[in-house]
Order: sequence, then structure tokens, then C-alpha cells
Amino acid sequence: MSRQAGRGTESKKMNSELFTLTYGALVTQLCKDYENDEDVNKQLDKMGYNIGVRLIEDFLARSNVGRCHDFRETADVIAKIAFKMYLGITPSITNWSPGGDEFSLILENNPLVDFVELPDNHSSLIYSNLLCGVLRGALEMVQMAVDVKFVQDTLKGDSVTEIRMKFIRRIEDNLPAGEE
Repeated sequence: MSRQAGRGTESKKMNSELFTLTYGALVTQLCKDYENDEDVNKQLDKMGYNIGVRLIEDFLARSNVGRCHDFRETADVIAKIAFKMYLGITPSITNWSPGGDEFSLILENNPLVDFVELPDNHSSLIYSNLLCGVLRGALEMVQMAVDVKFVQDTLKGDSVTEIRMKFIRRIEDNLPAGEE
């Protein structure tokens, strides 16, 4: 019986490690394909955006979360449900702006950077930039335009990884004339 219980945990750890190593291989290939880190960062963001656009449907179906009423509620759903569901972590929400339109997600441990060391010649690479694109793409699909960027990264010697999110505007549905 204990052998069976251990397998589920072991399997999740293996899946997590496989994901981390596969992501590392993807970033390595992008570094070979593009001449500079800025181009790699843009590609990671673009890939993340495309993932986020599709992932939101899965998230909404699996989580049974309704429409958020404000940006604070959106932050809670992202940190406590989405990150937990897809990455197995729960970042903390801090550094709210006075206007309530900007906050930080603090990742004590970023599962994407397990087994990773940035080479000196890639000091401007934002290794986990895919996450920014995922968040931006997913939120755009629920009519929220946001700016998402890394401001701290453990790979660059910071004590934590910090993702800064800023609400830009609510996106209105533009239906063709006569349709509702």
C-alpha cells in the first residue's frame, strides 16, 4: 500500500523534472537560433503568450472560477489557484501600488530554474520570460490588458524571483454592428 502512495509523488516529481529539463532544452535551442538575448526574450514572451491564450480555457474549465470583480481578486486567483494548478507553487502577492493597479508575485522557488545556471555571455537573458507571456495571453482572453515583467530573478543573484504585473485597461468586446 505504501508503495502505491509513493509512486504518485514520485511520478509528479519525475513529470516536474522532465518539464524543467524540456524547458531548459527549449531555451538552449532559442539561444542557439537567435543572435542576442533580447531576441530570445521576445521569443519566450511570444511563445508564452500563445500558450496563455489557449491555457485559459483549460484553467476556467478545471478551476470553476467565475469572473473576477477587480484586479486584487485576479491576483489572488493567479497566485493561489493558477500557479498551484500548473506549476505546483503558490507565489505571494506583495507591493501593491497605491492605486491598486499594480502588484508583484514573489516566487520563493521557480520550478523552471531547477538545474539551471546562466552562462556569463547570457547576462541579459530572462530565462523564465515564458511565464510573463502566459500571464499576459491568458488575461487578455478574459478582457484584461496587462504589462508583465520580471524585476528580480534568482538566476541573476537575487534572493527571490519577482514578477511585476500592471493593469493597463479592460478590453471591450468589439462585436460587429448588429450582433450582440
